[in-house]
Amino acid sequence: MRRIFHLSPLLALLALAACQTVQGAGRDLQSAGQVISRESQEAQAGM
Repeated sequence: MRRIFHLSPLLALLALAACQTVQGAGRDLQSAGQVISRESQEAQAGM
């Protein structure tokens, strides 16, 4: 039981770091999607 209390802060920090990483990846994917959308609109306008 003591071990769980000692590991809890470490697990909480790991969970927080994972959330930040996933959020950053989501932002990167969103900006990539916006660039692709913009490029496809420009390509369709040029046809």
